[in-house]
This record gives sequence, structure tokens and C-alpha cells, in this order.
Amino acid sequence: MQRMNPPNPSHPVDSAETGVRLPKVMAERGLASRREADEWIDAGWVQVNGAVAVLGQRVQPDARIEIDPAARQEQAQRVTVLLHKPMGYVSGQAEDGYAPAVSLVTAANRWRDDKLPLRFQHGHLRSLAPAGRLDIDSTGLLVLTQDGRIAKLLIGEDSRVEKEYLVRVQHMHPGPLPPEKIELLRHGLSLDDRPLKPARVSWANEDQLRFVLREGRKRQIRRMCELVGLRVIGLKRVRIGSVVLGRLPAGQWRYLRPDERFA
Repeated sequence: MQRMNPPNPSHPVDSAETGVRLPKVMAERGLASRREADEWIDAGWVQVNGAVAVLGQRVQPDARIEIDPAARQEQAQRVTVLLHKPMGYVSGQAEDGYAPAVSLVTAANRWRDDKLPLRFQHGHLRSLAPAGRLDIDSTGLLVLTQDGRIAKLLIGEDSRVEKEYLVRVQHMHPGPLPPEKIELLRHGLSLDDRPLKPARVSWANEDQLRFVLREGRKRQIRRMCELVGLRVIGLKRVRIGSVVLGRLPAGQWRYLRPDERFA
């Protein structure tokens, strides 16, 4: 077992009525995502104060949690896929007759320039889920992962990982967009009565804006643009953290390399 905390001899007895749910504590300590924690507990890979944990268990915040090395080995084998999502695919489960983006993750669609010496296996599709989303009419970099740590990093409530987009726009009113409207895009707008976090926004060319965001509300960029008199006619995500879309062709995918980090 891998010991994560020093023992506390005065630790009170855990019970179903007291304490915090064990997966929540494990996630807060960065040991695993809540989903992974449940899987490890179910497999018997987690001990609390020297006793094998059970599903639904609550613990005290200072509980000694130990992880079986088998859990780490299983975690290390989980894959993360970078997909260039084309238009017409939904990020999550199939809906309204549109196929999910994960359906593109096949041996035939793997980018031929993916040099990672990892053979595609059907098991890589198990629990492969999007860490973030792109609208059905948006394109670009979509991350699908089996690794709960990466999902938490990218879409957790406290995530600060940047996402960069190229956004082609049309003016809804005659004339150029006033500079103060660009300033509003950067900071000052609200959606659903909630202020937006500051963003970096600049012109990439005469009809395309570059957005760098640290949050991802539903159709956020499209709604932001409408508020300042712009209509989005094309949206492409080109970067998440330090990982770029690069030359990855639309509809193809590759594995995240060991040397690549989102943050």
C-alpha cells in the first residue's frame, strides 16, 4: 500500500453518520477523481486507517488513506485521446440523430503521424469520456480521456486551464466594431445573471477573433459575441493549456504523448 498521510492515533471511529464521503476526500487530496475512487474502493484497493474501505464509507478529514500500487498501475494504463472534432458531431452521448464524437475514435481514423508506440485496443474506448465540450456546429480540439485526473484538471470547478479559439464573425450592424465592444468581450459581460471571468480577446484578422478563456459556459463565445453585435459563423478550438491542435486533420485523432501537459 502507498501511504498518503501519517497515522493519527486519536482518529475517531468512522461511521455512516459522520465524516465526509471517502471519494470526496480522495479527490480533494488529489489521489483520484471521485469516479476512480469508487472503482478503486470497489476493487478493494483503498484502506482507511488500516482497514479495507467500502463503497459509501464516510471518513474524518484527517483519516489515513492508503492506495494499493495496483490502482496506480491501472491508472497509468489509462489513455487520453486528442480528437479534431468536425461539425455535425456532439461531444457527449448521441442526441437528435447526431453521432457522438467518440464514434470517430477507431483504428482507421488514427492520424498516421501519431508516432506514439501504442497499439489501439478496444479497451481504450472503455469509459472514454469528453473532458469538456464543443457545440455540434463547432470544430477543433476535443479531449477524451479515461483518466479522472485529467478530467478534473480540465473541467473541475476550480480549473484554470486556458482554452484558445479562433472565431469567425459577421457584424450585425453597419460599420466596424467599436473598441469599447472589444473591451466588453474582455471583461464586463454577464451570462445568466452571472459575471464572466476576464478573457483575452483580439483580432486575428479582419473577420476573425482570437479568444482565450478560463471557463466554458454553454455556447459562451456565441452568446458573448451576440451581446456586442457580432454573429459567429465559425468557431474552432486550437489549444487547451499547452496542448495544441496543430496539424491534426479534421475527423482524426491521436494519443496524448507522455511529454505533453495541459498545465
